[in-house]
Amino acid sequence: MALLDSVTTCLSPPVHYVICKLGFEKTDTYDINNILCENGEVCWQAVTEHVCYLKSDQSVDYIESIRSLGPVCESVNLHFKSLTKEQFVIQYALWFRWTNCSELFLEVFDVLQYTQTTEVALGLMKLTSCLERALGDVYLLIGKDCPFLLRDLLASEQLAVVFGQAVMNVLRVFIGSPYGLNLRNVLWHGFASPQEIPAKYCAMLLLLTAGLGQLLQTYLLQTKCVLVHRPYVIFVSLEELDVFPLNHEMLSIAEELVKLSSFVLKTMLPFWMAALTAFKQSRYADCVILLLPQLEVGLRLLFTTTNKCPNRLLTAEVKFLSKVNYDLMLAKHLDNEEVNQLPAVLEEPTMASEFLWDFLNHQEGPRIRDRLSHGEINLEAFPREVANQIVAFAITLLCRFSDEDMFAFKEHMVIKPLMNCASCYRSRFHPISRLKKQVLECMKSIHLWPELPTVPEEHVETTKGYVRAIKKKIVLKIQYMPQNCYSSDDPINSVLTERLLIALCDTYICTLYSPRPVLEIVVVLRKISTQCHQVSEQVIASTELRYKQWMNKTLRSRQRHNYLRMLNRL
Repeated sequence: MALLDSVTTCLSPPVHYVICKLGFEKTDTYDINNILCENGEVCWQAVTEHVCYLKSDQSVDYIESIRSLGPVCESVNLHFKSLTKEQFVIQYALWFRWTNCSELFLEVFDVLQYTQTTEVALGLMKLTSCLERALGDVYLLIGKDCPFLLRDLLASEQLAVVFGQAVMNVLRVFIGSPYGLNLRNVLWHGFASPQEIPAKYCAMLLLLTAGLGQLLQTYLLQTKCVLVHRPYVIFVSLEELDVFPLNHEMLSIAEELVKLSSFVLKTMLPFWMAALTAFKQSRYADCVILLLPQLEVGLRLLFTTTNKCPNRLLTAEVKFLSKVNYDLMLAKHLDNEEVNQLPAVLEEPTMASEFLWDFLNHQEGPRIRDRLSHGEINLEAFPREVANQIVAFAITLLCRFSDEDMFAFKEHMVIKPLMNCASCYRSRFHPISRLKKQVLECMKSIHLWPELPTVPEEHVETTKGYVRAIKKKIVLKIQYMPQNCYSSDDPINSVLTERLLIALCDTYICTLYSPRPVLEIVVVLRKISTQCHQVSEQVIASTELRYKQWMNKTLRSRQRHNYLRMLNRL
């Protein structure tokens, strides 16, 4: 399939103008002392006066506000460049503590000293995600359920109470509102290339974050409140995420593939190279933060081409920005009810879609992009296992959408095992897959019953007649069971049952686009499986407890009879 080779930007003309040009139209030199006091505190009134409002309804005039704040941002950027790291730490480090990730903001200062466009974009993505998380913690000082979307969080009454509405309007000019610069979404959805994000906006957000810390301190002192940080999400069962092999040879080939694959837009090449470098340097969070938007760009390129809507490749427009993302690209139908053609274009449509659904969308999966972009993960402790899978998956897409003369790459002895592994991927976090896992876990629990400790024969002399009576009833019941349901040696025929269940659960079921009735049935089956497992675990715990009590002779007569009855049932 021919891909668009001539794309030089993914920003539509209006959005490109707003981000790359509007804030540079005013060339006046702004005195930094107007907004910074001698002790380094932000004079918010001098900042908020640059936010303009529409006469019609007094809502924020984003265009005029960006134009007015442009020189201020430039002044802040130059000011930070004039400081040494030590000076910056002395003046501002204290005011970043409220974010619970002070070190990250100090790293952003380092990045601004060299103005490397890729690093500035990465710093801005990390800054906005951590800022959002911190603002959510502040929201919970007053509110109960923190809004999921940044734009709703910034527009909330709760934050306006703490920081003031004028301050929140300043923030909305830079992030959160689709009518402003919208820097967070434009970067996290892969619309902006490195050279399209002015460093001065990153510098301004760094200063605003410190200023918010100053305002928050005043609020906490006045209200006697204590800011509590929500715990980070921790990935569990990392072995479930281990899908693809990855080694240094694959990474070396990936560096060549990136330069040649038609899946990569040339303007985005620096992001890809920086992601691979970050992985090699064990900066796994940085690697994934850089790579996820680029996977979205490549898939969007395929999506817009195959569905014949090339205008959407440039969609950073208000009405489309929240739609042309992974959710839409992985959907069965387009918003006009036509069938989405993207899965048909993928060489292994089920594999690619199921992997993306598993790692990005399914509620019981890692939901990497959501959790990273909303600041829910400790970046310092981001697991290599997750980065491994994202990088390896990216390599498979680079191979699939390479020119025909790159056949040698696809058949390379290092890459081929990776491609083979990709072709047989099966969903692990779809409700059907989780049901299979639950059934097998329940089976394992029940198969522990025969290994439970039983009362020695010499301990039950006084109850032998009672035991014999129970056994006789059980044998009579077993005799009337169908022949294929039991064996004389093992009534539940555990080996046969185990093999049958494993074979059934190993049977492939396409989870992509499962009909609603199927999902509703799966919900019921999962509840049944959960209850069965709970009962089994209770039986095991109760049996072990009763055995200890029997051996210690602490059971009453009725308890002893009940215990023996339970043993015989098992």
